[in-house]
Amino acid sequence: MRRLTRLPGAGREPAPRSTRARLVGLISLALSLALAGLVALVSAVLYSRAEATLAGELTHEAAKLRTYAASALDPTTGKPYRDVDAFLAAFLRTNVPDFDETFFSVVDGRAARRSPFPPPARLDLDPSIVQWAAAAEQPQTRVTSSPVGPVHLAVVPVQAAADPRPGALVIGVFARGERQAARDATVILVLSAAVALLLASGASWFVAGRILAPIRLVRSTAQQISESDLSRRIDVRGDDDVAALARTFNSMLDRLQAAFVGQREFLHDVGHELRTPLTIVRGHLELMGDDPEELVETRGLVLDEVDRMNRLVDDLTTLAAAEEPGFVRLGLVDAAHLTIEVVAKARALGERRWLVDRLAETAFPGDEHRLTQALMQLIANAVRHTQDGQVIAVGSSLAGDRVRLWVRDEGSGIPSQDQSRIFERRARGTREPGRTGSGLGLSIVTSIAQAHGGHVELTSEPGAGSTFTLDLPRGTVATHPRPAAPGRFSPTETQPIPMADPPARHGAEAGKEQP
Repeated sequence: MRRLTRLPGAGREPAPRSTRARLVGLISLALSLALAGLVALVSAVLYSRAEATLAGELTHEAAKLRTYAASALDPTTGKPYRDVDAFLAAFLRTNVPDFDETFFSVVDGRAARRSPFPPPARLDLDPSIVQWAAAAEQPQTRVTSSPVGPVHLAVVPVQAAADPRPGALVIGVFARGERQAARDATVILVLSAAVALLLASGASWFVAGRILAPIRLVRSTAQQISESDLSRRIDVRGDDDVAALARTFNSMLDRLQAAFVGQREFLHDVGHELRTPLTIVRGHLELMGDDPEELVETRGLVLDEVDRMNRLVDDLTTLAAAEEPGFVRLGLVDAAHLTIEVVAKARALGERRWLVDRLAETAFPGDEHRLTQALMQLIANAVRHTQDGQVIAVGSSLAGDRVRLWVRDEGSGIPSQDQSRIFERRARGTREPGRTGSGLGLSIVTSIAQAHGGHVELTSEPGAGSTFTLDLPRGTVATHPRPAAPGRFSPTETQPIPMADPPARHGAEAGKEQP
């Protein structure tokens, strides 16, 4: 059997290319192309201006010759020159060329005289130039080469009435000065562009590093996140797109952490709450004998524990759903109608004195089903902590922009050391240890209140009863007057709901204090 040998590096993920380097590279490339185009354009303009300057010099010198011819006189006769050679010699003596210029005359097909100062190159010794000048019948220009570089030439034919010999003045302007100036300017421009490119690349590297720093933090934070630690967050600075990305990433981590925490709590709650009833069921089934009475008793205990497990599952499902966005479905809730309906449903929970403390004639945005669930949970707790005949009251009121729904009882009350702890999951009060319950009820109530943007308040004194209040935002829905209807209760005074007590006793309870 052949063994497969894994090549070194096979299966490894390629090293990530630096976004910062790619970004700076693209910026540098774009700047390089832009600067190269700018240098080429400016260089072309400089050389074009140099050529124009050279052509202008030729035109200027030719114009000077025409001006001199119009006024020049032969010093020996005092009259205009009648000899071509003498005229051109006199012009060369009076018109001194610049250091990059040269003048010479051509008479009868030969180079005759030149300007007195030595030129950069002796053009009068070039037969092709002399021949070209001798053959010219009209002013002409050309560019030719010389030992010192390109030279711009112009020939201006000259004639005298008494001299049949053809003559011409050759004007030469060497281009090395102008072109060298254009070349030097181009070199300076190239060096400046290179320095600017380096500075721009350095600045781009620095700026890109600052801009991409949150992204690197996102990557670093993501690498450090594990299933057991989702507490890492990115320090958000600024208000640009990258900062918005960091805030979005932090929000995603918040949701993930909440989801993981909810999942762990749910699994922990399931294991914690179902272990006891399962142990009880297992123990009774293992000890169950053949006695019919024992079978009936065991069956009742098992069914009771199964019912308790069903209630636990319902509570745990509610708590798990509280973390989801669609936990509440907002609609318009009538506070007075909700209060009365809850009391009507609660009457079957026990022989208590059921009262309506107050009715708020208002409507507010909420989930009537979840609010009913919360109030019924509070009422169930009140029933467990009161005796037959004791008062359990439900009420609603409007306080500014808040709607308050409460459940009040005259039970045993809650010790001060337990009043904050009982809202935690699986927490139970220290008093009355014989009471049963999953310890999840108040957690469900708190979750429902928070899902509505509100909270739960507790007022309690040992031996004097407790009042649990849901404080909820009213939103933008205004209060609405409603005429009294049969079966409605006055919103301004405490009234009992008739149950098993005589009417006279009901009226006596009307003066009970309100929370």
